[in-house]
Amino acid sequence: MNLLAFDTSTDQMSMALQRGRGGDAGRWQHTGPGGAKTSTHLIPQIQALMVQAELRFEQLDAIVFGAGPGSFTGLRTACSVAQGLAYGARVPVLPVDTLLAVAEEARAACGAGDGFQVTALLDARMDEMYAASYIFEGGQWTQRLAYSLIRPENLVWDGVSVLAGNVLAVYASRLTLDAARYVAALPTASAMLRLAPALLAAGGAVSAAQALPTYIRDKVAQTTDERAALKAAAQAV
Repeated sequence: MNLLAFDTSTDQMSMALQRGRGGDAGRWQHTGPGGAKTSTHLIPQIQALMVQAELRFEQLDAIVFGAGPGSFTGLRTACSVAQGLAYGARVPVLPVDTLLAVAEEARAACGAGDGFQVTALLDARMDEMYAASYIFEGGQWTQRLAYSLIRPENLVWDGVSVLAGNVLAVYASRLTLDAARYVAALPTASAMLRLAPALLAAGGAVSAAQALPTYIRDKVAQTTDERAALKAAAQAV
């Protein structure tokens, strides 16, 4: 299948392009800094990959994007770019769970097969983490525990094989975990390409108009009063 995938839900901008099927498929990838640079770098880098692969947007079977959870601005950017490209090319959009992509990246890193259980974690800022648990069986992923927004101290292993994500560097002193069972992983576009065939077969593709980000946190910023209170508390210490 001809698939374009990209993710901007974290501080890393990841994109990958697949042309062809099975063993004949070719792949092109790009990874770079995200955050503030995403809005200016994402589209030019996508265009560069399309040129390398000698593909036109209308030749794509779907446009795959990291739908969240993740950075509020990053999710909006990825979704709007996916919608715009899909509208113009008249192709479907495949939103992919970013925590599932973390789980898939961890599975590939571990070389794991059936029975692999993982809790995927992404830094949600504001002293919190996005979390969800998955199990890989019969070549398919199933979500065991739904999305949650938790503080590092409230993390529970719940019998999973490993924890995976980008939270150890941020919350190491507040996490109770075995570092040997932690896999550093991000929601890469390559992981999304591996997930895409099963998700497409399950009917996960939508029209450009129906593509939406997945927001777990309703509140993304502190009020002026809240910031003033936190500053006063810090000065009082």
